Amino acid sequence: MNEEQVPVGEPTARTPYWPRERWEQLATTMLRTAQRYASPHHGRITYPGAEGGYGHAVDGLEGFARTFLVAGFLLAGNRGEDPDGFLDWFAEGIAAGTDPDAAPEERWVRLDEHAQAKVEAASIAVVLDLTRPWLWDRLDADVQQRVIDYLAPVVGDETYPPNNWLWFRVVVQTFLRSVGGPHSLEDIRADLARHDSYAQSGGWLTDGPDRAYDHYVGWALHLYPALWARMQGAEDLAADRVESDRAALDAFLTDALALVGGDGAPLMQGRSLIYRFAAAAPYWAGVISGVPSHPLGQLRAAANAVVAHFTDHGIPGDGVLTMGWYDEWRQLAQSYSGPSSPYWAAKGLVGLLLPADHPVWSAPQVDLPVQGGIARSVAAPAWAISGTSDDGIVRIANHGSDHAPAGTDAGDSPLYARLGYSTATFPLLDTEAWRAPVDQSVVLVDGAGRRSHRAGMVPLPPPVAVSESNDDGDGDVVTAASRAHAHWITFDEEQVDHGSGLTGAATPAGEMTVVSVLRGPWEVRLVHLAEVAPEAVALEAGGWVVAGDVVVESTEAEVWLRGCAGVEVQALKSSGRFGTEKRIPNRPLDAGVLGLSQGWRARVERQASASPLGAEAAVGVVATAPTPGWHALALSLTGAGATPGEPPRLTLTDSHARIAWADGSITSVTLPISSPSRGSTAFRRLTRRPGTGSEPRECLTDRAVQHSKERTRNEAQHPGGGRGPRRSSTHAHRLRRWWRHRWQQQHLERRGVDRRRGQRRLGRGRHDLARRLEPRDHAGVPGPGGRVHQGPPERHDRPGRLRRHELRDPDHGRPRRRGRP
Repeated sequence: MNEEQVPVGEPTARTPYWPRERWEQLATTMLRTAQRYASPHHGRITYPGAEGGYGHAVDGLEGFARTFLVAGFLLAGNRGEDPDGFLDWFAEGIAAGTDPDAAPEERWVRLDEHAQAKVEAASIAVVLDLTRPWLWDRLDADVQQRVIDYLAPVVGDETYPPNNWLWFRVVVQTFLRSVGGPHSLEDIRADLARHDSYAQSGGWLTDGPDRAYDHYVGWALHLYPALWARMQGAEDLAADRVESDRAALDAFLTDALALVGGDGAPLMQGRSLIYRFAAAAPYWAGVISGVPSHPLGQLRAAANAVVAHFTDHGIPGDGVLTMGWYDEWRQLAQSYSGPSSPYWAAKGLVGLLLPADHPVWSAPQVDLPVQGGIARSVAAPAWAISGTSDDGIVRIANHGSDHAPAGTDAGDSPLYARLGYSTATFPLLDTEAWRAPVDQSVVLVDGAGRRSHRAGMVPLPPPVAVSESNDDGDGDVVTAASRAHAHWITFDEEQVDHGSGLTGAATPAGEMTVVSVLRGPWEVRLVHLAEVAPEAVALEAGGWVVAGDVVVESTEAEVWLRGCAGVEVQALKSSGRFGTEKRIPNRPLDAGVLGLSQGWRARVERQASASPLGAEAAVGVVATAPTPGWHALALSLTGAGATPGEPPRLTLTDSHARIAWADGSITSVTLPISSPSRGSTAFRRLTRRPGTGSEPRECLTDRAVQHSKERTRNEAQHPGGGRGPRRSSTHAHRLRRWWRHRWQQQHLERRGVDRRRGQRRLGRGRHDLARRLEPRDHAGVPGPGGRVHQGPPERHDRPGRLRRHELRDPDHGRPRRRGRP
């Protein structure tokens, strides 16, 4: 067999590239294993394991339908050649399953008896269409009619959830149409329109109205259109959309190919990860649809890498796919999963329906994107992707996917709302991880220990990153950003586990803007706090999770972790960080998190039974005071064959971050500026009339905060306006002054003028304020890197110096005119 042997977990210059015979062997092994767990007449296949959330009857139907996919792809690609007799075996199962008088262990759950049957009916319909000449046409007429009657309840059924389930109704009704059964063209067209409503930029789609960006985009929302267009009964319906669907898939694959690790690992993000190598489906869909932009050899290599990643780890073990990742780990499953659910992995074998003479099987292999390094932004989910060729790890910074609507106050799902995911690490997935985010999170902690959530965040345009080392920009630097109204949650007692965050009553914690700057294995994470709730006592940020036997090295402001279960080896890094014999894996990971600004304190959080990659998981956490303004930290993740190098160094002002990387490159990043939206808390506080409530807390930009606070304080201290009659203090006038202030700042930025110097020129009557807005630490001396100190204001008792929280009114001392403004 012409197959490259790959050590488990080791990145290689070339991924495995199986011949079609190797794919056939895998499919045949899975089918023969399935026969051992079938009912006497093959109507149900119930794999070993604890009963699923929907009961044994649904487990048996799932086992039949999803294994039937494997048989359908294999037999369609072999043009009906069936030396193992699978056609007759499944034909008997269809007859038994649709027989209303069959024994209870044979009968299929009906579509009007349990909703899960609607999912499995789609797999049955797809395979009956693929194998029509060799299976459907050979069924007895009464069996054919029973199949039609079994599928018919789909017509006019409006209870399908508004997500990828729409395709289950489309393919079933399309099959019914092709065999003269009941169907509704109105239903099909409505579902196709709903599918189109989920379309986003770059060929991405959301799995429903929420911001659910995950593997369902590839293995459902792009796969089904590719298969449906080939079905009998879809010719006229698909004719005017084949090209647009192909173009969307082509665009999506540009990003999807970049999300495959060098060892074939898919991105460990989103629900239903127990489907494992179903993640290979969109690459085969590209081959089936004939996308123009991606070589056949690269699409096949990507699909092969994903499937081989699991077979190299012994999956399926004993021929059975379990609920887990490498080993069985039921916590990875959702409440709808059962022992047969993992067989949606069959979609990763959909390439078998391409016959042996298809060009894909003779196409030369083309490297995956990660093998050349990756730095790219994905607009729809607001992801920044960084992949490194030396260790084959792909990392993303997530600023737009949370499986929730924008502006919601739900909890963070560990599968969707973490700030970072990779092809080498899982998020913590124990019960507490759903209630108290630790890893890959930035949270505000209150006195009771509650940790804030950020679901509902608003993605921001990727901040501009400019290289100071060359004129071509930083091609290996990628950015992403988001703003969230962080909130603490009192959780509801009853929850539904379908992958979304937990629900409950929310309490505002503060406005949090997060900027990610990725380069190679490093991420510089910049956090801006505003409107911080008085209950907040700490700002905490967590790094990457390392599972298994973990070695820890930490200092006051940084944590380094290395680990994964493995064998005894000498664990010595080139830097000398680890110099003793430790139990580390043949695929070690190094993860670091450290504070770049002042005041951070580091610690390690350990959790048992929280990751499918090891019995124990550890994550580095850094904490500081929750003071308004900018805070900065850095995170790194490296695997075998790579070292993180020295951490980046940072110079931070209120408008720019200047990052000096270990290799001497320097990147300047323009930071986003907060601004109020009408109806927001910040807007209401800014426009509040004097005397109607407490003075504004920290909000908007630091300069706008100072301006607003000084005006309010001065009006309270000088009702008559100080020297001369005061100007009108109506809220409209105050708002106009704030927007004029903002316009001046933006105008200067466009001209490249330093904002503090420009403030002196344009605001001549504000010289006193401008002088005090220059970056100073508590002693009034410019702070390190020009950074404004974010700690609590200290009292200075020296004569002639104002306290920072007692700055003068910017208009103090300027003649005021009488009368209305």
